[in-house]
Amino acid sequence: MKIALGVTGCIAAYKAIEVMRGLQKAGNSVQVVLTRSATEFVTTLTFESLSAQNVITDMFQTGMNRDIHHISLAQSIQLLAVVPATANILGKFAHGIADDFLTTLYLSNPAPVLIAPAMNVEMWRHPAVQANVEILKSRGNHFVDPESGSLACGMEGKGKLADVDTIVARCLDILRRNGSLSGLKVLVTAGPTVEDLDPIRFLSNRSSGKMGYAIAKEAIQRGAETYLISGPTSLEVPPGVKAVHVRSAAQMKDAVLELYSGIDIVVKSAAVADYRPQESSVHKLKKTSGPMTLKLDRTEDILATLGKGKKHQVLIGFAAETENILDNAQKKLIGKNLDLVVANDVSQGIFGADAATVHLISRDKETVTLKQQSKHTIAAKLLDRAHEIYLSRKS
Repeated sequence: MKIALGVTGCIAAYKAIEVMRGLQKAGNSVQVVLTRSATEFVTTLTFESLSAQNVITDMFQTGMNRDIHHISLAQSIQLLAVVPATANILGKFAHGIADDFLTTLYLSNPAPVLIAPAMNVEMWRHPAVQANVEILKSRGNHFVDPESGSLACGMEGKGKLADVDTIVARCLDILRRNGSLSGLKVLVTAGPTVEDLDPIRFLSNRSSGKMGYAIAKEAIQRGAETYLISGPTSLEVPPGVKAVHVRSAAQMKDAVLELYSGIDIVVKSAAVADYRPQESSVHKLKKTSGPMTLKLDRTEDILATLGKGKKHQVLIGFAAETENILDNAQKKLIGKNLDLVVANDVSQGIFGADAATVHLISRDKETVTLKQQSKHTIAAKLLDRAHEIYLSRKS
């Protein structure tokens, strides 16, 4: 595997040398990228001597312009690790500023990103820094948060670069996952469905689609041929994902069934409407002096249909509940012939949030609870479990 190691201007920059050596010992090739500030703390000679590769320090340095190097490097790596990451680089990453090689590489890079911040305790606590961290986490960047301890400035508190072995282990874990679904086809549904009452009114729900889009992004990064069937959302489709945009429950059902037979792992995270109006008016419905009665028909249960027709597929559903969370989810697991169900308590107002508490319940009755984890972390854990189930069927 090839890794780009970005090093920024911080006293902890010297520990990036140990991180590089740890990654090399695991059999990886490491291309080091130093920011200009980083060269004030560590030398290019040290990294070049240990990596046996030229170190990149400048966007326009000699030998970097035979091709568009930030693009060619971005396309060749399986991971970008930034160790240590300063408050400055977090701000640039979060807001799309590309004014040197590392920031330009970051924006050009389709591979997973691991960020290990290190800074003064007050800087780490600052609302602007924490807001940037949340932005980056919401976009699927992996973090190894700083530890508490004595800092170089003489203060005590959180801001110290995480343990080198912890950072290396996290890098290797991401690399292990990357490509783990190669050769498999994954289908994800996301977002709400919309059932029209008239040209301007409709029935829908509060689903943002963030969970499904995070799963699709994780699947494509693991090498799966990934299909995303999405109801209306404002989210951007992850690069490489084959998207089908639908509006109604009926359209989602047709799109899912068209692909289902050739899919290996299905994750039904969409919030599909249970009912639709018996009739949709061509013209705007006018208000009257009395009450209005709507007649609704039941929509087809897509998940139950997939469960009945399941052959080799690993089938995963979501159970959004407001009471008896685990019991209701267990009933859904069995009743719809699922392999795994993700249960969450939607009474806590999680729609649109970037983090949630969920319970992964499998047919062996094992339940794994993920407390207030980012949706990208939940996506990673979910696909870990889905892959385990898939491999167990093959053995």
